[in-house]
Amino acid sequence: MKILYTSVYIASLVLLSYTSLFAQHGDHTGHDTHQTPTDTVQSHEGHLMMHDSTAAPMSHAFSLNLPMNRNGSGSGWLPDLAPMYGYMIHTDKWMYMVHGNVFVRYNNQDITNKGTRGDTKIDAPNWFMAMGQRRVGKRGLFRFSTMFSLDPLFGGDGYPLLFQTGETFQGQPLVDRQHPHNLFSELSVAYTHMLSKDIDVFAYLAYPGEPALGPVAFMHRPSSFNNLDSPLGHHWQDATHITFGVATAGIRYKIVKAEASVFTGREPGEARYGLDKPRFDSYSYRLSVNPTANFAIQASQAFIKSPEVVEPEEDVWRTTASVLHALPLAGENYHLNSALIWGFNDAGGHHKEHSLTAESNLQLDKFAVYGRYEWVQKSSGELQVEQQLGDDEIFDINALTLGTNYTVLRKWNTNFSLGIQGSVYMAESRLNAIYGNNPLSGQVYLRISPHLMPMAMNRTRQMSGR
Repeated sequence: MKILYTSVYIASLVLLSYTSLFAQHGDHTGHDTHQTPTDTVQSHEGHLMMHDSTAAPMSHAFSLNLPMNRNGSGSGWLPDLAPMYGYMIHTDKWMYMVHGNVFVRYNNQDITNKGTRGDTKIDAPNWFMAMGQRRVGKRGLFRFSTMFSLDPLFGGDGYPLLFQTGETFQGQPLVDRQHPHNLFSELSVAYTHMLSKDIDVFAYLAYPGEPALGPVAFMHRPSSFNNLDSPLGHHWQDATHITFGVATAGIRYKIVKAEASVFTGREPGEARYGLDKPRFDSYSYRLSVNPTANFAIQASQAFIKSPEVVEPEEDVWRTTASVLHALPLAGENYHLNSALIWGFNDAGGHHKEHSLTAESNLQLDKFAVYGRYEWVQKSSGELQVEQQLGDDEIFDINALTLGTNYTVLRKWNTNFSLGIQGSVYMAESRLNAIYGNNPLSGQVYLRISPHLMPMAMNRTRQMSGR
C-alpha cells in the first residue's frame, strides 16, 4: 500500500503542479488565448493560420495549417473534431501542452473464481505527457514531446488482465497480465516544413517513441478515454507506441499523409526505468486520410525484427487498419468518440493471427458511459497452455467491457471522477478447464485527469458549426 500512496501522491503533485503553472499564466486555457499579438486568417479548410513568424503556433504539432485537435500519439492523426484534454501554457514564441491520467483502482480478474488464472490488485495505472512547439522562420515548425509513466512502481509484472499477453517478467512471458509501461515512454523531437498551405514535409526522431504503425495508441484515443485497460489486441495493433529508436519521415498533401519509419523491433525490456539498445532493424509505412472533420482513417504495415526476447528467431509482419470517429454533441463537454481497429500478425511458418477492437465513449459533461468489444486470436504458446492443449493451436477469444464514471469534483481545470467497469470473456470451450466458462472481471476506480482545453473546444465548435 505504501507504493500505491507514494505513486498517487507523486502523480497528484505532478498534475497539480502543472495546473498551478497554468493558473499562473492566466490566459492559457481561457478565451483570451485569442488575444495574442499574432494575426490570424481563415484558411480554405476552415483552420486558423498563423502569419506572425515570431508567435507561438496555435496549430497541429506537425503542420501550421491543421487544427491541434488532430494531434494523436507519435505522428498519428485523430479526427479534427476530437476533444482535447490538458493544460496549455503560452509564451511569446512557445506553446506548451501537458496531459495526464491517473487511475487509482481495485481490480479483480475472475470475480467468481471460475478458473485458475485470475488475480486481484490495488494499483494506479498512469501516464504524463508534456510537449512544446514553436515556429522556425515563416514556414518551419519545431516540436518536442515527452511521456512518462510511474507504472513500474507497482511491480515488473504489471496488472492482472485475463487473456492478455506480451513482453516478459523475470525472463518469463507475461500471460494474463498487462506489462507496465516504461518510466521513459517518449522522448522525441520533430521538424515540419510548410511547402504550401496544402503540403507539409516532416521528420520525427525518438528514443523512445512511436513509428508510423497502427492507430493512435489506446491511452490517447478519445474512444478509450475512460477505459483503464489495454486492449487484448494491443500487440497486434498499437504496442509499438514505446519503441527505443525511431526515425520517421512523411509528407502531407491536403487530407492525405504518407509516412515511413525505421525503428527498433525488440519490445521494451524488463528494466522499465532505463533506456534499451536502439537497433533500427525494422521498418513500417502508413497512409492516413481525414476525409472529413469527423473521421481519421489509416492503414499501415511493418516488418518487425525479433519483437519478443523469448523468441529471438521469430520476426513478425504486422498489418493494421483503423477508422476513428468524433461527434461533438450539444454542450461544451458532450461528445461521442468511437474506433474500429483491425490488426494482423504474420509470424511466417509459426502462426498468423487476427484481432479486432470496437470501442466507444459517450461523454455527457460529468457523466460518461463507455464500452469495448474485442476479438483476438492467440496461440497456445502465447497463452502458455501447450502442456494442456498442445502446440501450435490457435484460440478465438472475445471480450466485452462496459463502464461508467461520474466527475464528483472539478477544480483547477482537473476532473476527479469515480467509476466502475466490468468485463465478460468468451473463449473457446477448450480453454474452460483453465479459465472457466465466461469468466467475469470488475474494477472500481478514482480517475484524476485534466479537463477540456477551452481553446481547442472553441475550434471544435467553429468547425462543427455549433
